[in-house]
Amino acid sequence: MSGDETPRTIVVYIDADACPVKDETYRVAGRYGLHVYVVANSFMALPREPWIERVVVSDGFDAADDWIAARARPGTIVVTADVPLASRCVKAGAAVLAPTGKPFSESGIGMALATRNLMQDLREAGAITGGPKPFSARDRSAFLGALDRTVMRLKRGGFG
Repeated sequence: MSGDETPRTIVVYIDADACPVKDETYRVAGRYGLHVYVVANSFMALPREPWIERVVVSDGFDAADDWIAARARPGTIVVTADVPLASRCVKAGAAVLAPTGKPFSESGIGMALATRNLMQDLREAGAITGGPKPFSARDRSAFLGALDRTVMRLKRGGFG
């Protein structure tokens, strides 16, 4: 497959570099019979399932993001912590979830981008920002619930 499924099929794209919820995504996708594309710029070991596909892109800047964004559309689910990628995918109509289970939305993506840019500017200016808090079991559980709800919402919307 090439990542271009039929228009009403739910497909999951994982921005795989440093994604802590790949196994959880596989578990939910397996339950619903969804195809998962694991996109990274280097080889990554994956479960041997016909519905999980590895996509290795060039190591060019944003190559994985570009590959995912080019395929984002209504009915796709994108799992990423990358705010600029999330913004591109939300604008294309995809459902986008952070690994913490937080959905990115059309109404909130502008604020998320502004916060990201502010934090980047502070880091570049030498301010100590502390970085993100450690990923927790609560985050993992929130992600599982959010992904399940997202799949059910898309199914109710006529995707399958």
